[in-house]
Parts: sequence; C-alpha cells; structure tokens
Amino acid sequence: MYGEILSPNYPQVYPNDVQDSWEIEVPSGYGIRLYFTHMDIEPSQNCEYDFVKIVSGGHVEGVLCGRKRPRALGSLIVDEFHVPYNALTISFQSDFSNEERFTGFAAYYVAVDLDECTDFVEQPCSHYCNNYIGGYFCTCPPDYFLYEDKKTCGVNCSGSIFTDPSGEIASPNYPNRYPENSRCKYRVALQPGYFVALTIRSGDFDVEPADSEGSCHDSLTFVSGKQRFGPYCGSKFSGPPVIKTRNNILDIIFQTDHAVQHKGWKIRYYEDPVTCPPSVIPNSVLDPKKDRYIFKDNVKVTCVEGYEIVRQRDSILTFHSSCQDNGEWSNSHFSCVPVNCGDPVPLDNAQAIYVSELREPLYKAVFRYQCEAPYYTLKTKGDAVYRCSASGEWVSEEMGTKLPKCVPVCGVPSNPIRETSRIFGGTRAEKGNFPWQVYFDYPRGSGVLISERWVMTAAHVLEGYDKPNMYAGVINVGRESLYWEAKQLIAEASFVHPDWKKYPIDTRTDFDNDIALVKLRDPVKMGPNISTLCLPAKSPEYELQEGTLGYIAGWGQKERGRLPIFLWKAQIPVVGMDKCRSVKPEGSADSSAYLFTDNMICAGGGKDSCKGDSGGAYAIQDPLDDRRYYVAGLISWGPRCGTFGLYTKVVRYLDWITETMSKHEDAEASQD
Repeated sequence: MYGEILSPNYPQVYPNDVQDSWEIEVPSGYGIRLYFTHMDIEPSQNCEYDFVKIVSGGHVEGVLCGRKRPRALGSLIVDEFHVPYNALTISFQSDFSNEERFTGFAAYYVAVDLDECTDFVEQPCSHYCNNYIGGYFCTCPPDYFLYEDKKTCGVNCSGSIFTDPSGEIASPNYPNRYPENSRCKYRVALQPGYFVALTIRSGDFDVEPADSEGSCHDSLTFVSGKQRFGPYCGSKFSGPPVIKTRNNILDIIFQTDHAVQHKGWKIRYYEDPVTCPPSVIPNSVLDPKKDRYIFKDNVKVTCVEGYEIVRQRDSILTFHSSCQDNGEWSNSHFSCVPVNCGDPVPLDNAQAIYVSELREPLYKAVFRYQCEAPYYTLKTKGDAVYRCSASGEWVSEEMGTKLPKCVPVCGVPSNPIRETSRIFGGTRAEKGNFPWQVYFDYPRGSGVLISERWVMTAAHVLEGYDKPNMYAGVINVGRESLYWEAKQLIAEASFVHPDWKKYPIDTRTDFDNDIALVKLRDPVKMGPNISTLCLPAKSPEYELQEGTLGYIAGWGQKERGRLPIFLWKAQIPVVGMDKCRSVKPEGSADSSAYLFTDNMICAGGGKDSCKGDSGGAYAIQDPLDDRRYYVAGLISWGPRCGTFGLYTKVVRYLDWITETMSKHEDAEASQD
C-alpha cells in the first residue's frame, strides 16, 4: 500500500551509465500518489542526459531532472503525481559523465482510494455510478436492467415469443425514441409446416444511420436457422420488400448503443406454408394437378404407363401421399419402376435376341425370336418381334401373347443331290443328300421325316411292327455306324391308313392306300444330316406330268439280292401307268392280278427301287421353290426290280396326314 524509491547510492553521488526501473502495483480500486522529497539530477535540455521518468496506464506522467526545492513553505515535497491507475513504472537513467556530484532522488508512494465515478475521463457506468473505498458499482433507472458487464444498463425487451399465424412487432417505445444500450430479442415461433415471412413498410423504419465506414451502431437483424438477414440501419429499410425464411422459427435482434436514438421500427410477419416438390416420385403423375403444393395437401400418385410399384408380395400402380411439414411427401420411399415382363420364354430351336437398346426384360424392351438357321424357320408369318407391354406381358403385333414356333426347314439338302445312277446297281449317296431319310432296321425299310415328331412310311412296312427300330442322320447302317453316328428314333405310336387292307404278305396284290405314320416319343433335333422333307400342296402345280424327274434312295436289294450297308440313290422320271402294267411280275404270268389305282405313281425305267427300299421318299423338286424338294410319293411296290416301280401318291392323303398329326398333337398338348 506504500513504499520508498531511492536512486542508486542515495544520498551519495549516483554512478554513471545507470539504467534502473521500479514497478509499483497497488490493489485494484486504488490509485497511486507518488511524491519526491529530494531531486538532484544533472540538468539538461529536455532532460536528455540524466533523468527519472514516470509512466502509468501507457502514458508518460512526467520526466524529471535538475535540482528542485520544496513547493511550499514547511513542506518537504519537491514534486508529486496522482495517477488513477493501480500500477506505474519509475525508470532512472544516467549517461557516461557526471560533471558535478549529483546525489539523485528520493521518492515515496502511497495507495489512495479512487473515486471512479469522477476520476475517470469516461463514465464507468452508463447511468448511475456509486463509489466506495476500493471500488464502485453501477445502478440503473426503473424499467432498466444491468448487463453482465455490471456497467451498462438496458431495457428488458427480450423473451417475447409470437405464435399467432400473423402479427406486428415493434421496437421499444415505437414510434417514440428507442432506449440506448439495449439488445432486444423477439422470437416468432409458428407451428411446423409453415415458414416465417415478414415485411417492413418504408415509413416504419428509422434507426441510427451507419458511420462513415459503413458500420451500424444501432441495428436490426433477422436470424432463421442458418439464414441471416442484416444488420439493417438508417432512415430507410435497405432489405428486400419481403423476407422469406426457410424455417418456422425467426429471431429478431435489435441492438442499440448509448449515443443516438431514433424512433425505431415496426414489422409485419405472416406464415408461409411449406411447399412440396411438384412430383412425389419419378415416373408418376399426381391427382389433383396443381402448380404449387403446400403443407397438408393430399394427392393420389399413379405410376405412368408401363411402370409399377413392386412390393414384397405384390405390385400396385397407385398410392396416396400428403405434403409434410418438412417439405417432403409421405410414402416417397415408393418407386415407380418399369414393368418387368420376365425373361422371354425359351422357345425350342430358337434364341431370344434383344433388338432394343434396353437389354433387360423391362417396359418397352423389344426382342425377336430367331430360329436356328438354316435348319429351322418360323411357322407363323411376321418376324416374331415381341415388346414388353404395360401389362407386364410380351406382346407381338401379329400373335399377341401367343408364342411362335420354329419348325424344321423342309426339303433342303445340306449337300445338294447330283446323281443319275440307279439304286438297283447304282452308287452310294453322300451325307446330307437325303437328310430326311429314316432307316428301318427291323423290319428292313425306310421312312420319311416330315416333322420333328412324325415319320411317314409305307403301310406294308409296319405289318406286324407297331414300333419299328428307326435311325436318322446316317448313310452307313453298319452296326458300328449306327452306334456312333445315327440318331435312334423311339416310336410312340403308329397309324396305318384306315383304307389299307390286310392280306397275307406272300399273296398281296393290293397295295392301294399304302401309307402310314409313326409318331415319335421325342422331337428330333435338326441339323446338317437330319431334316424334314416337305409335303405337297393341293394345287395344280403339284400335279405330276410324265417325264418329271425325282430322286429315290434306300438300303434295298441290289443286284444278286445283296442288301447294302450304304444308302444308294437314283433319279427317275414319272411314266405312264401302262409302263408298270406291262412288266411281268416275278413268279407271275402277267400283272393283271395286281391292283393299279390313281393313288399310285409309276416311275422308273432301267433305274428302280427294290425290296428293302419300301417306305422311302420319291422326292421331286418343288415347282414353286426350286431350292427344296417335296415328297411326291412313297416307295410301295413294283412288278420287278430294275424296271418300273409304283409309289403311293402322297398328295391324295394330305387331309388324312394333317388330321392324324393334328389330332394326336392336340391331344398331347391338352394333357400337358
């Protein structure tokens, strides 16, 4: 609280080149009285050589040098200082020389009580200051309160919360002058689902203008969540005509300082409903249709055509949704996804190939069934193009939802036939010449593959054999070849023409209606060595004329009664029936005992079929498509090998063939 400060060696002469300092600090709330009772320091202009300096509160209180005498008679004090701070610094300096014997200084300090209310240059309190020993305290007028700094008074204008859908809020005392040193905070709190919007008319705003640097000392600020508007000040409102927030909470903050007060402000606020997006989910439409959807709006959401909402157990096209207070639609977790038609149904002997950019079985995807060429072709007209429809089904313009069918390409050898030799003593056929040829192992004979499930043969071949052993895709019928190369055909049922008459085999002279069908248990896969032969059509083009050439093939007897293991072939012409009648049958005087009918074709002349060839095809080039062959006849019988032979005229039996096949295929389909 007090003390003594003496220069070095006091009261003796102080030394040269000295720099000393003393820090004095008394308790807070006190000032310092510093007085000197002795002052004998080398004098110089402005005390440049030797001096003592007093610094307090960042200010130089004095610089002393020379000899000083007491100020008043009877007093010992030669100089003194009063500082309103509780700390000061005394520093002493001497230069390199001392011309006389100067003895320095003696000083004393004492802590003195401050009257903060009057000793400060600036008022420590914004309103009332109260002094006491060692300190002071501030008080405020009625209706004011003291801030946390314990110095500033302000109006208690915070804490008001406005919850009505709309209303007005004004500064304290509006339209009279607002109070100084105030920080007012008002809150608008609307129910969720509504944002706060506000307006200020031009005549309802008058706040102390900004200073020359653009800073507002009095200001109005709006804070809503992360949004901040302002601060605003001046005689006119500089903000937008309408302030729209994105929150249902708005804080209004009004701050004033102690200097200048104006009339203040008045604002009008109202609720602005939360809006929802124009669409709940992609690929959907809303009912009712509006330009703007707001909180509590309810809509019916419907997926656009070709889209659906897939759930765990089912799918739906519509649902209801409401605009929520967060600006989002309810049930927005749903998704309208393209209708899925499922993978294309596998089709026998075909591939499903997508022809659209979309390679998934979704709405508007397009694929085409492509039969395995060159052995299969579409049975139906059109190109078998299917589109994934909005109903979730694959639909074709030509067939609707029905599936097409890939049927074997008939009558086209993979290896073109080039042969003019006779079977009876002829040359061997090559692979692919007669891919429709079916070998009957027991009984010995042949058949014609006319579809995947049907073999046509002569009726007399099946006498006593309902389910013959049959092989396809082979020309060498040796046992080893049959095992490795041939495709065995398993008979399921056989159907002999109903007008075929049963006679003892050795005495038969009636071969009329010599035709039969064998249904296979499984469909046959077509390829280069196995394919079908076409049936004729009921049109004038298929009426046979004498001289028309056709091919026959088989494993029947050759010269000297031998049975070959290789397939033989020959090209023979159609001739008049009288040629066949003129040949004397083996073991008979003439041919008058045999029956010749219009259901038979006579063909040959030097080239002929023989025993063991029965049931094979008499294949003629199609008059409407020279790339393929059709079965004009079936090898039936002949008076003598190597002359002329008789062939069952297939065109006469088309109705029976198609009816039989259709009847038994339809029966199987209905069972499936």
